[in-house]
This record gives sequence, C-alpha cells and structure tokens, in this order.
Amino acid sequence: MKVQNKKSDVQALQNLTVLDLTRVVAGPYAGALLGDLGAHVIKIEIPGNGDDARGYGPYEHGESMYYANLNRNKKGITLNLKTEKGKEVFKKLAAKADIIIENYRPGVMDKLGLGYDVLKELNPKLIYAAVSGFGSYGPYSNRPGYDILSQAMGGLMSVTGCKGGEPTRSGNAMGDILGGMNMVIGVLAAVNARNITGHGQRVDVSLVDSVVASLENAYVRYFKSHEIPVRNGNAYASIAPYDTYHAKDGYVVIACGNQKLYEKFCNEVVDMPWMITDERFLTVPLRVENNEIQKKYIEEWTMKYTVDEVVDKVLSKGIPAGPIFNVKQITEDEHIANVREMFIEVDHPVIGKMKVNGCPIKLMETMPRINYPGPTLGQHNEEILEGMLGYTPQEVQELREEKVI
Repeated sequence: MKVQNKKSDVQALQNLTVLDLTRVVAGPYAGALLGDLGAHVIKIEIPGNGDDARGYGPYEHGESMYYANLNRNKKGITLNLKTEKGKEVFKKLAAKADIIIENYRPGVMDKLGLGYDVLKELNPKLIYAAVSGFGSYGPYSNRPGYDILSQAMGGLMSVTGCKGGEPTRSGNAMGDILGGMNMVIGVLAAVNARNITGHGQRVDVSLVDSVVASLENAYVRYFKSHEIPVRNGNAYASIAPYDTYHAKDGYVVIACGNQKLYEKFCNEVVDMPWMITDERFLTVPLRVENNEIQKKYIEEWTMKYTVDEVVDKVLSKGIPAGPIFNVKQITEDEHIANVREMFIEVDHPVIGKMKVNGCPIKLMETMPRINYPGPTLGQHNEEILEGMLGYTPQEVQELREEKVI
C-alpha cells in the first residue's frame, strides 16, 4: 500500500518557518528532513555561486542533481550577508522565523553581526541551530571540518574495514548524515522546550560528537577491557553468528541475535546440533572469540545454495537473514522503493523529472511528503521578499541591481 499520494491536509511541522543557511550535506540534509515533515524551509544562498553542492555532479541540463536531492522541499533565495542591506533583509526574516540552521565555522555569523545573541533580541522565540565539524566550543572548535575528518577523529574509520586492513571510510557521508539527523533532533527538542519555557535557544551539533555517539558499545568494551577495538570485517564484536557468509552466487547476511535463535539455526537450518554443545561455541563471548572457526562450518552449508535459497531457508525458521543489495537492487525493491516510498519522483524546473530520496520518518497521521523540488538559485526571491516581507517589486529589483540578492 502506498501512502505518499494520500495527502493529509496537515503536516507535522507546517506551522514552523526555517531559515536554512547551510551548505553541502549535513545542514542541507537536516533542512530537507524538516521540509519533508512540512516545515516552510527557506534556503538562503550567496548570490552568483550558491551552495558549494551546486558544483557537485551528476548534472542534468547544467543543474546539480546532487544539490536538488538534498534541497528538496525548500524555497530558495539569494542574499549577500556581507552587505548592510543584506543583513537588514536577513534580520527581517529572522524576526518572522521559528528556526535558523547554519553550518558555518563557529564565529562566522557573530563576525557578520548576525549571531544568536543579536537575533534573539529581535526574536526571543528563535531557535538557532548550528552543525560544525567539532562544535562551537572546545580546543578544536575553530578547525574546519568535513565528513571524512569526523569519521577519522570520531573513531568510525578505526573500526571499519577488513581484519588487518587499513582504516576505511564508510561508503557514504555517514558523519554528515548523523550530524544532520542530530540537528533535526536538537531542533525539535528545542521547539518542545520553547512550548515549556516560552523562549528559544541555541542548538550546537558536532559531526565528530555524532560519530563518537554512533560507535555505541565500542567505548563500553574499551572502558571494561582497555583493549582498543580493531577492524573486524563484517563480523560484530558483541554477537556471533552475526556476519556475512559466502553463498553459491554471492554473500548473505545471517544474524543470530540471541541463544534461542542460535540453537534454532543449528538444529533446524544447518543441521549441526553439535555446535550448540561444542565448548568453543557454548556462549556468545566464546562464539565471538571463535567466529572465524565457526564461520567455516556455516559456510560449508551456505555454499551449497544461492543467496536467495539461503535467505529463504533461514527466514522460514524465523531467523534474521538477508541479501546484500547494491544500489540498483534497492531502487527496484518492492518493499523499499515502492511500498516504503524511499524514492520519490519530482518535476524539477531545469532538470525535469528526477527521483529524490524519500523521508525515512513515517508519521502515520501526518505523513511526510515531497511538496516541491530543490530550488534553482534565487528562484523564490520575489515570492519571499514580496510575499513574506512586503517589499515592492521595485525594491526587489533595486536589491538585485545592488547585488544584495
């Protein structure tokens, strides 16, 4: 059953206006999620150049599809915040907004005279959220930060990769995505706090903090044993069997997350009941320690079958298993792409028809949706300045001529 087209008149965040000053991935992703949930998101970009991501491919008709995906559900304006008139326009927008999100290096907005301490005087209910590489305070706060640095300094690269291999970056911008998600969580928590206190606040999110928090049990294990976690391929340091296994035509994932599932797997799937009482595999810690030995026994069974056959046999006994999908398979999967609507077609004014990522948050009463595609540079200057701030067409034209927008 599809739900994207079952449009309720209400969306969860439709009463919130967001000024989005962000660039590249982390901040734009946060703004897109807020827009998916119904917020009125106004993307503010530098005249002439815009978001750095406009220079990232792939392109269609000269327009960045990379940018369009991460900036769906936003209206777009241009504004030169280094000019006095640009600052004046921004302050008028901030006075009417609920939320500002930005990902400049800490202190940049203060130097422009547009930091939180200035803006909260204009709008005490304003929520001001910033995501940066290392956060707004601490010894590293002034360092520039990108996703790869967050993965490196947050510990993710140290535990990712083949056993004995080199530290490996995750295949996506995981630090940026985690930072963007945490920014959304922080913003929504601040919105609720405002309902309690009556005033806004700053939200400070660090990409490195976000990655550190995502490593969850790695730190608990270190604090207990003082042994530094190492790269272990696809095996999990806390559970086994919980790994990838060779099949006839590829790899399959099998996850025996508890003793009951493990015993069922041994008895009813691979027909190796002896593994239950084998001293090497008696407990979860022993199975983790001897995972490579046990993996060879399991692969003697998985190699007899195709990936689909293994998955079917394991799932039929209620034990978690699945294939390792590539991007093509995901985009064609009935559950993910169609029913869960994780790819939505939009009609972009320059690119034409294209698919963007769907929202992973499903609110069953106020379902998120894609209301409009990512904006072209300055596409909504007139709409926002005239409709929201009351500028006349002549005043907007003057701002354009003076390179304020």
